[in-house]
Amino acid sequence: MRRAGLLVTEAHRLVESMIQPGVTTGELDQAVEDLFLKHHAKPLFKGFPGPVPFPAVCCMSVNEEVVHGIPGDRILCEGDIISVDTGCKLAGWCGDSAWSYPVGQVDDQKQKLLEVGEAALLLAIDALNDCKKWSEVAARLAGFIHENGCSSVEDFVGHGIGQEMHEDPQVPHFVDQATLDNDFELRPGLVIAIEPMVNAGTKEVGITEDHWTVITLDGKPSVHFEHTIAITANGPEILTPRASELAKQGIQGEFQEKP
Repeated sequence: MRRAGLLVTEAHRLVESMIQPGVTTGELDQAVEDLFLKHHAKPLFKGFPGPVPFPAVCCMSVNEEVVHGIPGDRILCEGDIISVDTGCKLAGWCGDSAWSYPVGQVDDQKQKLLEVGEAALLLAIDALNDCKKWSEVAARLAGFIHENGCSSVEDFVGHGIGQEMHEDPQVPHFVDQATLDNDFELRPGLVIAIEPMVNAGTKEVGITEDHWTVITLDGKPSVHFEHTIAITANGPEILTPRASELAKQGIQGEFQEKP
């Protein structure tokens, strides 16, 4: 799974290098599709079943779009934020990660939202070191988001991941009765995708006419951050590390075919 995760890391590094005013979401998606093809990896999202099969390799959600935005001819503008979610299967194993990026200079509200969303994900990963059950992590995660004046989307959750993208257990980033009823132990060998979706305003969302794109009902911006995490005897390991996290692990350079 490290190999699949590192290829997803490379996809995000490529996208981040391309994001600027004037680029289209379709151009970003095509670059990732070409990367996966080059390394004989299967995109996890393209053709994913729904009211209509998902038509792209990445979900690209801009500003008030929360998740599942469809890439196309939309041109990114100065001051936008874009959440990019992608994943692949390599040699039978999956990696999945989402990250939210500014397009040029963004306003104070969007900048704070980006900071809160990223910090929330990292807080959850750190909490895996001392929490025994997922509900404890979810409570810390939701509390941090709310303390910072934002809201947690409750219509979508993270998930287990392995040979398939979506496996048990479900991994909510909030606490309700269903979270408690379906709680699970954090034990070595478990691999999960943690993916808080954080809104600047209300947690309430809706789906647009394309049957996929989820938007905030109040029109305020949203961010999405996700890592694939392996729980090991030595603590959590990020399998989809950012470039800065790669450096901390002493890993440099581009994705290589061999682990």
